[in-house]
Parts: sequence; C-alpha cells; structure tokens
Amino acid sequence: MIGTPLSNYKMMMKKIQIILVLAIVCSPFQQLMAWGKIGHRVIAQVAYDNLNCKARRNVDKLLGKQGIVYYANWADEIKSDTIYRNSYDWHYQDFNPGMTDSEVVATLSNYPAEGGNLFRAMDSLIDELHRNRKNVDALCFVIHLMGDRFCPMHTAHLDDLGGNKVYVEWFKQPSNMHSVWDDGLIKYREYSYSEYAAMLENTLGSQAKQIRQMSQEEILLHNYELCNQIYEYHATWDKNCYKYAYHFTSQLDWQLYAAGIRLAMLLNEIYG
Repeated sequence: MIGTPLSNYKMMMKKIQIILVLAIVCSPFQQLMAWGKIGHRVIAQVAYDNLNCKARRNVDKLLGKQGIVYYANWADEIKSDTIYRNSYDWHYQDFNPGMTDSEVVATLSNYPAEGGNLFRAMDSLIDELHRNRKNVDALCFVIHLMGDRFCPMHTAHLDDLGGNKVYVEWFKQPSNMHSVWDDGLIKYREYSYSEYAAMLENTLGSQAKQIRQMSQEEILLHNYELCNQIYEYHATWDKNCYKYAYHFTSQLDWQLYAAGIRLAMLLNEIYG
C-alpha cells in the first residue's frame, strides 16, 4: 500500500535523520572535537584565572576581556574556512598500543608521518607567537590545541581513529569511546563552564605547582597511561554508565585542570 504524500515525506525525513545521526556518531570528524565546547571553556577559564596581571592585560588587548574563554572553540569553528582547511589533523596525534616510554616521548620531536599533527602544529604555533605575539590566529589555535593535548582520546590509537570506531551506548544513546571523553563525561557533570572551572580550582588548586613543574615528557606519558587505562577498562566494562563516570571522574577533572594550568604557564611566558 502506497502512503499519502505527507506520510511518505515524514518517513523520508525520519530516514534522513537516522542517517545523519549515524553519520555523526561514526564519522572520523568526531576525532577533531576534543572536550566539546564546555570542556574547552573550562580549560580557558582556569587558564585565565591563573594568568599574571601583565599576561592577562596583553591577552585581553588582543582578544577582549576574557576573550580567551570566548575564543576557546574558535579552532573547531573555522575548519570550513579555506585558509585553515588543512588544520583538521592539528587537533590530534594518535599512538599505537604497546609503545615503550621512549617511543612515546620520541613523538614530541620526531613527529610521526601519520596519525595527526598535534605536536608539530603546537611547536610551530608557539614559535610563531614568540616571534609575533600579536598573531591572534596563532594565539587562538594555541588556546584550543593545549586542551586537545590533554584529551586522552586525542592521543589514542590510530587503528580505531582515536576511539571513534569503539562504539558504545552512553545512557541509552548510540555513541563511541571518543565522544564519551570529548563530551559525554563532561555533560554528565551538569556544570556550566564557570561552575566547573571554579570547582576544579577549589579542589585541585594545591596541585598547580606540581603540574607546572612537570616536563612535557612526563605529561605525555601520563596521558598515554590514562589512555591505556581507558582501553583496558572498556575491555571488561559492564556497560554501566554511572559506574564508568564514577570511575573516571577524578582523571577527567585532573586533565581539564592541568590543561588550564599549562596553558596559563605558556601564556605567562609569552605575554607576561
């Protein structure tokens, strides 16, 4: 039996919506959206709160008051711009499982030929800011990419596109491991970005000095180990999302806070 034009139209639209949802969940593009908008604003707010007076004044001159927060997601939003259409792989650097510490650390200077260009891009952008502190585009990229460096699924496995091919059901919605860490865990907390940043500073502030003293190598190895823990947990996960969130809450908070502290440390060096 052939339906009415209206019923056929509704059926067609429903199919299109299903296709779009599946495309979004399964697409490698998800690999480029670290922390979601809230997460990047949390990191930027923590950084802003830890800028010295001179650095804050200079950054505000370039981006406007608290512009560091308002432009935290700019690097994701301009990917369609023809000028920066090659910036997609600046947001991640994939790793293979089972790497030794020395192999992981080597990627900081011996950039891999495949699996992203996060470290190469960051080094180049930071060098540019040292040459020209007024390069607003470079500054906005650095603000965002510092957050990406601390997202464990942006330094995850190459063979599954940073967890994008590890499909899960997150609170009864189709998702994947990458999306859970980009957005799902943060939204689960139900904080605004300012509430989240304030909570992190109140609970983790005593660790700021230790985070500043960590070397780039120590930070990368810490992130790689967390990534390994995420994969290991997933292998035996009983699909209880509440248990998953409870298990990883402290690691999630530390990653966001540490990203903010390290971003402030870098901006204090350049603009302070």
